[in-house]
Amino acid sequence: MPEPTKKEENEVPAPAPPPEEWSLGESPAGEEQDKQNANSQVSVLFVEKPQGGTVKVGENITFIAKVKAEDLLRKPTVKWFKGKWMDLASKAGKHLQLKETFERHTRIYTFEMQIIQAKENYAGNYRCEVTYKDKFDTCSFDLEVHESTGTTPSIDIRSAFKRSGEGQDDAGELDFSGLLKRREVKQQEEEPEVDVWELLKNAKPSEYEKIAFQYGITDLRGMLKRLKRMRRVEKKSAAFAKILDPAYQVDKGGRVRFVVELADPKLEVKWFKNGQEIRPSTKYIFEHKGCQRIMFINNCQMTDDSEYYVTAGDEKCSTELFVREPPIMVTKQLEDTNAYCGERVELECEVSEDDANVKWFKNGEEIIPGPKSRYRIKVEGKKHILIIEGATKADSAEYSVMTTGGQSSAKLSVGLKPLKILTPLTDQTVNLGKEICLKCEISENISGKWTKNGLPVQESDRLKVVHKGRIHKLVIANALIEDEGDYVFAPDAYNITLPAKVHVIDPPKIILDGLDADNTVTVIAGSKLRLEIPISGEPPPKAIWSRADKAIMEGSGRIRAESYPDSSTLVIDVAERDDSGVYHINLKNEAGEAHASIKIKVVDLPDPPVAPSVTEVGDDWCIMKWEPPAYDGGSPILGYFIERKKKQSSRWMRLNFDLCKETTFEPKKMIEGVAYEVRIFAVNAIGISKPSMPSKPFVPLAVTSPPTLLTVDSVTDTTVTMKWRPPDQIGAAGLDGYVLEYCFEGKPPKIRIPRHLKQTYIRRVGEAVNLVIPFQGKPRPELTWKKDGADIDKNQINIRNSETDTIIFIRKAERSHSGKYDLQVKVDKFVESASIDIQIVDRPGPPQIVKIEDVWGENVALSWTPPKDDGNAAITGYTIQKADKKSMEWFTVIEHYHRTNATITELVIGNEYYFRVFSENMCGLSEDATMTKESAVIAKDGKIYKNPIYEDFDFSEAPMFTQPLVNTYAIAGYNATLNCSVRGNPKPKITWMKNKVAIVDDPRYRMFSNQGVCTLEIRKPSPYDGGTYCCKAVNDLGTVEIECKLEVKVIYQGVNTPGQPVFLEGQQQLLHNKDF
Repeated sequence: MPEPTKKEENEVPAPAPPPEEWSLGESPAGEEQDKQNANSQVSVLFVEKPQGGTVKVGENITFIAKVKAEDLLRKPTVKWFKGKWMDLASKAGKHLQLKETFERHTRIYTFEMQIIQAKENYAGNYRCEVTYKDKFDTCSFDLEVHESTGTTPSIDIRSAFKRSGEGQDDAGELDFSGLLKRREVKQQEEEPEVDVWELLKNAKPSEYEKIAFQYGITDLRGMLKRLKRMRRVEKKSAAFAKILDPAYQVDKGGRVRFVVELADPKLEVKWFKNGQEIRPSTKYIFEHKGCQRIMFINNCQMTDDSEYYVTAGDEKCSTELFVREPPIMVTKQLEDTNAYCGERVELECEVSEDDANVKWFKNGEEIIPGPKSRYRIKVEGKKHILIIEGATKADSAEYSVMTTGGQSSAKLSVGLKPLKILTPLTDQTVNLGKEICLKCEISENISGKWTKNGLPVQESDRLKVVHKGRIHKLVIANALIEDEGDYVFAPDAYNITLPAKVHVIDPPKIILDGLDADNTVTVIAGSKLRLEIPISGEPPPKAIWSRADKAIMEGSGRIRAESYPDSSTLVIDVAERDDSGVYHINLKNEAGEAHASIKIKVVDLPDPPVAPSVTEVGDDWCIMKWEPPAYDGGSPILGYFIERKKKQSSRWMRLNFDLCKETTFEPKKMIEGVAYEVRIFAVNAIGISKPSMPSKPFVPLAVTSPPTLLTVDSVTDTTVTMKWRPPDQIGAAGLDGYVLEYCFEGKPPKIRIPRHLKQTYIRRVGEAVNLVIPFQGKPRPELTWKKDGADIDKNQINIRNSETDTIIFIRKAERSHSGKYDLQVKVDKFVESASIDIQIVDRPGPPQIVKIEDVWGENVALSWTPPKDDGNAAITGYTIQKADKKSMEWFTVIEHYHRTNATITELVIGNEYYFRVFSENMCGLSEDATMTKESAVIAKDGKIYKNPIYEDFDFSEAPMFTQPLVNTYAIAGYNATLNCSVRGNPKPKITWMKNKVAIVDDPRYRMFSNQGVCTLEIRKPSPYDGGTYCCKAVNDLGTVEIECKLEVKVIYQGVNTPGQPVFLEGQQQLLHNKDF
């Protein structure tokens, strides 16, 4: 056999252990001694190590470990364990708390483990490990838990088969024992006590699990490890004449007697438990009878289940003590129960011990209560109650309770209560846009389904289904025409329906958005008018047109009415002047009435003006005037065209191509001495009128030039003699004589305002302003300019004056230059004044706010407010654009629109639109536009498409394994996996079992399920993990199972030997024993 592993040089030397054989899953004897001396070694990291302690059941105890952090750059890692592998971090909860603190002054980390309300099964060996980079330190200590004095020992089987789970009431309990295998326990008559040790000694390894299952052995591995020690080859001892028996068994609370016989009665004897010397006490009593040395252990508890040995001189002998718990029996059986849906159900049983741990099952599946579970378990001493809140039909099943010594089952039947209709649904008539509320009340608090015209009602932002207790509501906000129909409420699980009819009505409305602000429609005389007015209402209203209390009938007359589902039309085939007037439209349905008035204006060409008159004549020019025509054709006169001809000719020639907006005109470039005639055309928006009568003939004549060389010949007190020469040029009219005038010295001033400045002078921002104003006056007059009554700032406006004119010049006009400019010319006491209005205009600003007022069908109603800045000119219209939200490309829908509200039509159903509006004046569109903050969704509700009805394909399928489990061989110490694949709909629940016992919360196993492939991983299996494994798949349609066998082999000097330890030459493989 190989020698035990040597200890490291830095360890404290320990006494050499006696040679012995190794047992399955056990370290050599040297390793046992190393553990005993672990706490006596020089500590690498610990400043203070946790010490073993004793606590009574139900009390608290705290273990403290301290680590100095002077040489550590970061916090060390500390772990607490029970036994070899159980990490207590996962068990933290109401019974276990882990804390850590750091003292800055002393630079010491303090780690605490506090056990709260200790129980008997918490006793055992604990270990604390601290690591920092490559440094490692460990310390083990024991915890003893004693029963409280004066109380009857309580039997807690939670250590036998209870597991902790996150979110459960028992989270944090230190339940370290293994799970009991699920089996049926039948009440049997008392049988003679069986010595399990003798059975295991004489049984084959393949029968170990069968014996453990039959006799409720929870720590099979530990027993096999001890059994291996018992099978060691006994050697003759010089110190002991008779050694201890290999093992002792005692019931919990009983008394056990250990006897050893010495070869020499003078030898000193010491008794040990788990390496610690036992001192005499009320629990441990020692007796000497000749060469016999006897030790009694009173009131045996689970903590006494351990290894004991006695030393005499340099020799020792050991034994194992097993403490057995009595089974828990069911003393009061479950009873069959009937209940109604929604009621609280309680299933009650009683067991033989207080606070015993039992398991509840439903149809064979364990019930695990939790925060989200409807199942709740209540324990009152020996009484255990399963509570089901709000029972449903699905709770009808067979319920059973299982303990370590028995079980009981009962059937629960859940039925429906008779249903009464307390408040039925009522038919409703609702206005369009109002809320629809269908309400009913039934006698039971159950759910139900709503249907409309036989189809299920789908919830949305507008439609809500409300269930509160026994009251059911269907609330529809903003009722639409599509909401009309037959509604039915059907309670679940009952063959009862509650019907109601909903009728949606809408008062009639007349939509006049397409008309002007005063609802005026203009039509040209002689053309056809077809005035279509959109209307709405449900049911569709009846429209009646009238004029002057006379109804306009539908028919084939020149003026008639036409009716359509969504509009009413007034038709005038050939419009005449007499058709102008106010027309009325009246709408009426069962929801109400609507009225509107529309003014129709028939426009025509204007009448010709009267014959013009010529007021002045020059050498090649004349000045003519006329009066506007008596009838403007119903549209304002925009201007006039002027024509002239020679009297003897019949060919008229137009003198202006731009409309003359005044009633005076100055024809030029005529031939002196030739007779001419002129006539006028009036122009409105419709066209050009007939010409006026010609004016009286007139002859242009040149004005005689002034006389020359005027001189004063002589002057007396009362007379002046003057001389002059005849004029250089004498017109065709000849020279009839001279006219003499005289005045006092000086000439009164006179301002000649150019004709284009007699109206408002308009220029755009940035353009130059250059105005020349001629004047007369002698001597040279004094000129004064003012703007809006204040002096002109010459830094902004340049003024240049000469003897005959004055010039006002602005290089780049700004809006601040707009205003009234006053010119005053003064000569002595004579003063002449004139005014000029200058208006500097610019593009307007955008509208202030653009809103979406309403959305219906394919239409959107917009409104906006005029811009704050009109650009110093009147707003002449607006331009409206739309953009689809997906592309945000803008398209113009309306131009030169005068009103501040509009309806956009012919939008695409299903799209979402934004809108923006530009302002417009004489300078053009505003640079920016105002966009709607919200979008308009053109919903598809307006058109109902009935989908074809297809039968739903049934994808449901019972579970079926597509790839079975196969029998597998595994090597001890290496992970093994079992794989299979399953399909089913709904997705089946997968359960793994070993030897017909479900595998639940066992850290040795890991279960995976991915895309139907199910995997069970067994971590480092031992021969005792071999057996029959089963994968069970369950859904609503059925259950299917598949099995395979797993055999774990070990290698003994190159030979496969099932169930035997693994030792290769120079190496050892340890099969880990997990403490449950």
